[in-house]
Amino acid sequence: MSLFPSFRPVLLNLAGSAILAFGLYNIHALSGVTEGGILGATLLLHHWFHVSPAWSGLVMNAVCYLLGWKLMGAGFVLYSLVAGGGFSLFYALVEMFPPLWPELAQMPLLASVLGALFVGAGVGLCVRAGGAPGGDDALAMSISHLTGWNIRWPYLLSDLVVLLLSLSYIPLERIGYSLLTVVLSGQLIGFVQGFGAKQGQSS
Repeated sequence: MSLFPSFRPVLLNLAGSAILAFGLYNIHALSGVTEGGILGATLLLHHWFHVSPAWSGLVMNAVCYLLGWKLMGAGFVLYSLVAGGGFSLFYALVEMFPPLWPELAQMPLLASVLGALFVGAGVGLCVRAGGAPGGDDALAMSISHLTGWNIRWPYLLSDLVVLLLSLSYIPLERIGYSLLTVVLSGQLIGFVQGFGAKQGQSS
């Protein structure tokens, strides 16, 4: 693959990261629920072992991106830089404004569903274009690459493990909202990634 990324995947990664940033800021973050994947793991380590998420997140994300680079090559790294950089840029832009729907903070169920739609669509576009906006995405793409599974299943598996461990310090009701949002977003990521693909390639 050329070291110069193609225009269409770059555009898709930027569009996906913009959708993701918008949803996380305006909807998903207001639900007050924990996360699966790496973010949830950093919160778990911080609670039980007092390890700063700044350090644990850095290490875990780096390992996931390194694994993705080893398995999927330089193209993965280039498009992930576009996706991750685009997310940071777009998030910095949207947080300059107040949340559009602050009342969602009092409606965690609705916020979880709507947030999952934005996360699923945003990350799904990035993954479809070969990029990973976060370490969770790089890990799911790597597992999918190794096993041939549809990407929705690695997302679900990693999130479930973290959420089950999080029951050790987070109330069941709050975990329920988290489970709902990660299941919906993971399924949507798989749908967006495989949309239009030949039957049998994304099952």
